[in-house]
Formats: sequence, C-alpha cells, structure tokens
Amino acid sequence: MTILLTIAAYFGLLLIVSRLTGRGGADAFFRGERKSPWPVVAFGMVGASLSGVTFISVPGMVMGLDMTYLQMCMGFIVGYALVAFVLLPLYYRHGLTSIYGYLRVRFGRVSHKTGAWFFVVSKLTGAAARLYLVCLILQRYALPGVPYWAVVVGTLALIWLYTRRSGVGALVWTDALQTLCLIGALVGILWRAMQLLGMDMGAAWAAVVASEHSRVFVWDDWGSTQHFWKQFLSGVFIVVVMTGLDQDMMQKNLTCRSLRAGQKDLCSYGLLFLPVNALFLALGVLLLLLYNKEGLPVPVGGDQLLPGLVATGRMGGGVLVMFTIGIIASAFSSADSALTALTTSVCVDLIEDERPRRKVHIALACVFVLCVLAFKQIGSQSVIDAIYTLAAYTYGPLLGLFAFGMLTRLQPRERGVPIVAVLAPVMCGALDVIAQRCWGYRFGYELLLLNGALSFAGLGLLSVGRRST
Repeated sequence: MTILLTIAAYFGLLLIVSRLTGRGGADAFFRGERKSPWPVVAFGMVGASLSGVTFISVPGMVMGLDMTYLQMCMGFIVGYALVAFVLLPLYYRHGLTSIYGYLRVRFGRVSHKTGAWFFVVSKLTGAAARLYLVCLILQRYALPGVPYWAVVVGTLALIWLYTRRSGVGALVWTDALQTLCLIGALVGILWRAMQLLGMDMGAAWAAVVASEHSRVFVWDDWGSTQHFWKQFLSGVFIVVVMTGLDQDMMQKNLTCRSLRAGQKDLCSYGLLFLPVNALFLALGVLLLLLYNKEGLPVPVGGDQLLPGLVATGRMGGGVLVMFTIGIIASAFSSADSALTALTTSVCVDLIEDERPRRKVHIALACVFVLCVLAFKQIGSQSVIDAIYTLAAYTYGPLLGLFAFGMLTRLQPRERGVPIVAVLAPVMCGALDVIAQRCWGYRFGYELLLLNGALSFAGLGLLSVGRRST
C-alpha cells in the first residue's frame, strides 16, 4: 500500500506541474514556444540522460568492470562541448523543429526520411530497453503480483496522460522535478548504506578508494573493451550521436530562448554527468561491502545488485520508498521525452503534418508498449551495455550522414542513401564476428565509429563527380 500511495502521489505531482506549465498548442508541444529557461532545461536533462538504467545498472557495473565506466564519462564531457559548439549552432541557424530537417536542407527528401527512420528505430529500441528494465524491477520489487504487461501498459498510460497536451513545453519542467527526485533518492540510499556500514563520509570515501573495485583506468590491454582510449573516444562519439544527433535530447535544447542559452545548458549538464555517475559507482562499491557484512550472496547479474538488497528489507522501508521514487522518476524522465520526440519526428519528418499529433502520440504509445514487451523476451544481463551496443549499430548511419554533410560539399545520389545506411551496420556486424574469430579482437563501443566511417565512405562512393551548389 505504501508503494501504491507513493506512485499515486508522485504521478499527481507530475500532473499538477504539467497542468501549470503546459499550454497545449502545437508550438508548445513541438517547440516549447522557444521560452524555456536554460538552467531548468539543463537540470532536467540530467534525469533524462541518466534514466532508470543508470539508477539500476551503473551501481552493478563495479562487479565486472570496476569503475572503468568513468573513462567513458570523461569522454562525455568533450562530446557535450562538441554538440554545444558544432551541432547546436547549425540547428539554430536553420530554425529547425526536428534536427533531421538539416538532412533535407543539405541533401534532399530521401536523406531526410532515411535519417528520421533511423532515429525512430534507434529511439524505440533504446527507450524500450531502458523501460524494460525499470518496469521489470518495479514489478518484481515494488508491485509483486501485478503482471509485467500491466506495469508496462500502466506506466506508458500515465506518461501519455501528462504529455498528450503540452509535449516538450511541459517536459522541461516535469523532467526537472524528476531529476530532483532521482538525485534525492540516490543521496538518500547512499546515506542509508553508510549508516548500515557504520561509516561517515570520510570513511566511506576511504573504503571506496581502498576497494579492489576502485580501478578507473585501463591502459595496458588494447584487446580489452575497457581500454582508456576506446572508452574515452566512444564516450565522445556516443554523446555526439545519442545527444547531438538525437531528436529526443536536442528537442529540449531547441526550446531555449537563444543559441547561447542552449550552449550554457549543454555544457552545464555535461559537466554534471561525471560526478553523478561517480556517486552511482561509489554506491555500487558500498553495496558490495554491505552484502559482505550482512552475509548475503551477491547476485550474479549486476542489474540486481541494488534491487536485490532493497528487496531483503535490510535497508529499511524508507529505502524501499526512495528506491521506488528513483526508478519511477528515472523511467518517466526518459520515456516521456522519448515518446514526445518520436511524435515530433513522425509528424514533422515522416508525414510532414503537425495536425494529427494527438493520434500519432497515442499510436506511438501503443507501439512503445509492444517494443518493451518484445525486449523482455530477449532480455540482457546488462541493459546499459545493450543500449550502447544498439546505439553503435543504429546511430552509426546518422553519424555518417551528418558528418558527410558538414565536412564535405559532395552531393550523394539520393536513391542510394538508404542502401548505404542499411549496409553499414550489416558490415559492422560481419566485421565484428570476423575479428573475434580470426584475431581474437572484440569490438567495443568503438563499433559506432566504424559504422559511421563506413556510412561516410559509402556516401562518398555515391557522390563521385557530383558537388552541391
């Protein structure tokens, strides 16, 4: 009953904020009337970027990867700077509602549609992976006895209710609220773990540093997917594609009053990413110490590290409430913006008509449910790893298209663009298999760079002897 009341109270608060900040018109839904304060956008994007996967998966990453994820987070900072000062000016200069409109300006209608379709596929799979894990944990530990499909349908229905009228205009504010709840839950759980371990902040810091899982840097093994330069460069380009080339992330930045405000927003929340993820990883180390102190078996899967301990009741009822708030806030903050961005891309890019946005919004919510249920059938031991792997395949063609448009004056033959966009990921998959079998080398997230390079090269082959005017 406590959990249900917590969910009801949280959702009621979201509805109130949405009602107070949303106006309901098409301009508010798609563009936020270009009036959003940049500090609010920046703070809200922290929650949207972290998502429930971070809340659940990142603490458990220390079990197998120690704290090497911070190498990628360092790359994120550089990536956000590139997005702020290279891509964002491009979008503001053309006054874009959907960022894929740039592909029409630069290449033409076919390239525009190709980029939008890849975004739709990428966002549906990535967001479904995120929501799959959160709903699974919510059902297993907070709502036992409720069928999984009912949790998914209920979650998407609630999100649809507070996004259907005002879209991104309300999301800017609801995401800020959800970020506050998510970080508050993280700090509260950290504090409780320290209490149970009998540690103050200084002792907790010393314990994390002394842990065998405190390793951050990997310099000596080029074959490892965790080598520093692989992780750092992957972090840079993952941000470029999963933020800078992602309508979901950029739509809220484009609601700021000016380009300068949008750049402040991106740089601010980019800098916040490293310390927040460091706290999540530190929590993972403390949880392992707590498992050992309590004599509990450590879960096999890292995604169960935090939920498993919460479920034992050893951390108290207050932590269960904070845990529920954290996963709900993280689920809503990523899924609501994904649903709104998908609606925007379908209306603006694919059907090129903003009027049926409400029907499209409902239809996409239903497709979203089906994708989450399908992902459950596939499953994953580490959902955050699965998301980045999916991104390497689905965002690579977008990276190639945008890079080709910005770095060259060549004009590819448009009929071949969709073929190149499909063949590049297929070739990447084949090369990954060959590299493992022949040389024992396993591609990590750098597969994204290879995918983008193959797409870039393919577009070059389509452009022999042709230049844009």
